[in-house]
Amino acid sequence: MAIVQFIGDDPTKFKELMAIFFEGEYRLTQRAAWPISYCVERHSGLIKPYLRKLIDLLKERDVHNAVKRNIVRLLQYVEIPKRMQGRVYSHCVDLIDDLNEPVAVRAFALTVATKIAKSEPDLVKELQLIVKKHLRHTSVAFHKRAREILALK
Repeated sequence: MAIVQFIGDDPTKFKELMAIFFEGEYRLTQRAAWPISYCVERHSGLIKPYLRKLIDLLKERDVHNAVKRNIVRLLQYVEIPKRMQGRVYSHCVDLIDDLNEPVAVRAFALTVATKIAKSEPDLVKELQLIVKKHLRHTSVAFHKRAREILALK
């Protein structure tokens, strides 16, 4: 939290943290992911210049779970541009549908996918089918988030 406090809403300091995240060694990337998500929760505008690159990371296979978890976590707090919503939704559905993904990654991805789907009735129906398919094999965190999408008409 000291890093989050230090960065505050300063785009220059946040840029340094993002450089560590994108170009640092494996361990540093993992450790930078957590404060990034908390900085964005507090100041969502900081992430705009890096959004596309973060979204692309969700599709890579060799990305550590901590990195994916914090990317989908921070996407909950960001207004995703229309032009990126389809790609984000698709990545989130892939994460939700992958039983090998950790519960936290799947739960955060469900929240982000739900946020996008709310404006498209067909996406709501698709997401509801996916959620129903996985309800028996998921955690309380997933169930809690699933209730929101299942309640939508």
